[in-house]
Amino acid sequence: MEGQHTLIAGPCSAESRDQILATAADLQDVGLDYFRAGIWKPRTRPGVFEGVGNTGLPWLQEVQAKFGLKVCVEVAQPRHIEAALKAGIDMLWVGARTTANPFQVQEIADSLKGVDLPVAVKNPTQPDLALWTGAFERLSRAGIEKLTAVHRGFTVHGQKKYRNVPLWQIPIDFRNAHPDIPLLNDPSHITGKREMVPDVAQMAMDLGFDGLMIEVHPSPEDAWTDSAQQVTPFRFKEIIQSLETKTPGNGKGREDLSALRAEIDMIDEGLIDLLARRMGVAEEIGLYKKEHGMTILQIARWNDILKQGKAAAAEQGLSDHFIEEVFKAIHQASISTQRKAQGFNKG
Repeated sequence: MEGQHTLIAGPCSAESRDQILATAADLQDVGLDYFRAGIWKPRTRPGVFEGVGNTGLPWLQEVQAKFGLKVCVEVAQPRHIEAALKAGIDMLWVGARTTANPFQVQEIADSLKGVDLPVAVKNPTQPDLALWTGAFERLSRAGIEKLTAVHRGFTVHGQKKYRNVPLWQIPIDFRNAHPDIPLLNDPSHITGKREMVPDVAQMAMDLGFDGLMIEVHPSPEDAWTDSAQQVTPFRFKEIIQSLETKTPGNGKGREDLSALRAEIDMIDEGLIDLLARRMGVAEEIGLYKKEHGMTILQIARWNDILKQGKAAAAEQGLSDHFIEEVFKAIHQASISTQRKAQGFNKG
């Protein structure tokens, strides 16, 4: 991985002094901008490991002193910020769950007034560009100038491929609206699976992202949090060395053919995911119709779908003929799916 890309790596959670120092030792020669480790962990469910807290700060100070690496941690409350600043942490990041709460973001912004420290903001869990943008506005008004965006995917019900669906168009729209804010990608949280990390990282590079944040653990299978998505230091080095990178352009130069093709690829992937989810709903409808003695073809409903589709397409500048052909193909596949759900083997 060459060029002026930002590289952040380290374990999801700081678990012990030995674990932190071992990871840092293996990453000291890869050109990291920051060594990351979560010491305060906002978990979805209660009763699970929520981080070592302030206990981990001296471990990160050792990483700074022994390996010359800058360190960063996630903060969610003013007390986290106070402790991190006192310990001399080099960079802070705001996590997805915190970004989703404007009250928390404002408390963080107020706590950082007058502080000259880099702050990264992950996208909120929900696909809401305005909410993500609002977090930056709050921090900017507090005088924070060194801001970075981190794309870590979004929670979308019903999808199966990713832990958090990338929805690439949202970070692309963010980049276009805020070309001066560096944009990083977090393939670990997007995929939830270490074997998928290289492909998503490469997609980010193809789309001109400014860097990566990747979770690295000396023994991922034994990690206390997010074990499935962390990679070993050796594998991390392989991934970084294998990436084909372009010079980041902060939104400029997207005319490059490879970037445009990458955007087409991610849109196609989204279409396939949506079609798969639509067929899943069609299967449920087929079972409902069988149970209630209804015919599979409901002509009035089909006409309504086609009419609505054409109206929506017209607003987007798409032709009637094009959208009708697409919807006919989808409708025929839906009929076939419903027939199979009712016990017919052929569509």
